[in-house]
Amino acid sequence: MSQPNRSAIAKIVGASLIGTTIEWYDFFLYTSAAALVFNKLFFPTANPLTGTLLAFLTYAVGFLARPIGGLVFGHYGDRLGRKKLLVVSLVLMGGSTCLMGVLPTYASAGVAAPILLTLLRLVQGFALGGEWGGAVLIVSEHGDDRRRGFWASWPQCGAPGGNLLATAVLAILSATQSDATFMAWGWRVPFLLSGVLLLIGLWIRLAVAESPVFLAAQKQARNTDQQVPVVEVFRDSRRQVLITIGARMAENVSYYVITAFILVYVTTGLHLPKGVGLSAVLIGSAVHFVTIPLWGALSDRVGRRPVYLFGAIGMALWSFAFFALLDTKSSAVIVLAATVGLVLHGAMYGPQAAFFAEQFPTRVRYTGLSVGGQLSSIAAGAVAPLIAVALFSAWGSTVPVSLYVAAMCLITVIALLAARETRGESLRDVGVDAVEAETTAVSP
Repeated sequence: MSQPNRSAIAKIVGASLIGTTIEWYDFFLYTSAAALVFNKLFFPTANPLTGTLLAFLTYAVGFLARPIGGLVFGHYGDRLGRKKLLVVSLVLMGGSTCLMGVLPTYASAGVAAPILLTLLRLVQGFALGGEWGGAVLIVSEHGDDRRRGFWASWPQCGAPGGNLLATAVLAILSATQSDATFMAWGWRVPFLLSGVLLLIGLWIRLAVAESPVFLAAQKQARNTDQQVPVVEVFRDSRRQVLITIGARMAENVSYYVITAFILVYVTTGLHLPKGVGLSAVLIGSAVHFVTIPLWGALSDRVGRRPVYLFGAIGMALWSFAFFALLDTKSSAVIVLAATVGLVLHGAMYGPQAAFFAEQFPTRVRYTGLSVGGQLSSIAAGAVAPLIAVALFSAWGSTVPVSLYVAAMCLITVIALLAARETRGESLRDVGVDAVEAETTAVSP
């Protein structure tokens, strides 16, 4: 692939990063609210942990919709283009989040309140299922082969960026408002803010150019018989789909334990103010944001697999130290625990976009990336907070939670050992034969 103009790729990266940050802001805002607010306003019970479990069930529903979104967006993204579908996903995500800000609570609407909340969460999950694959692809397919790991890692920064933004808004509101005011109406402000972010994101995303790799593949496909992308993916790239699912297990589970379960454990298990957990996630997300591109750049030098493996093995070990540090109840130490955990997570998340994109041919890349990535979200991210809360509630200890994270890391290590190294490969040349070949990637 020819070397792209640096200013052009920077524009693509910036637009993709801002868009993904907004969408992850919407998604993670719900995660934080489920731990801090929704358990009381939409699922009031005598037992705080039971209410939290119910709130996280609606949180998990969003993950169930993500593979469906991945299939739909992947299909049309491989047929119509990456850009069009990214605009649609942003509108769906921003609109559903904004509507959450005006929902009635259980006290005023009864059972209709959690039902409406769940429906909007489904829309969020559907939209995010299509967002991630398109965002990383439009950058991967614009960037050059030698630095794809670095360029493609920037849309990944949207996750900590969105979490940073969501946590910061909640932390500011909780610090400037009394608990009563925050519970009464303050929690709605971050959701309504999504409407403003939606307009900004649309203005930026509409200016993005379509992927040149996709346009070339689309032109070539006009002269050939096209099959349904998902059929072709499961016929010719089953191994790559399984590798994608396995590789995401440790990354997904560890992230939601560090950023979501920490809020539950700090407030319910350690009986500390919610600001302690929010501050830890806030600072950790800031460091996470900075280090993800560094890990992506390192994968361009030493390979995708070594960097990813370092993150998975490191996370397995850190999952035990993480809770030991939280148990000190020291705010500074809790920040350290979350920050180191997120840095290790970045070692997996940084090279992930380029690594997954390099697994599939252009004509089905959006579908393959989305299906593999989002199926793993059900098995990993959707249930991670639920399993963590349930294990802690049943055993009264965090050791089972650490063992759970370590087991997911083992699955990821196995998947990575079964994968081939892909750094430096041209996305234009990736086809079924290239995907299945066990060849060494070209050194940059």
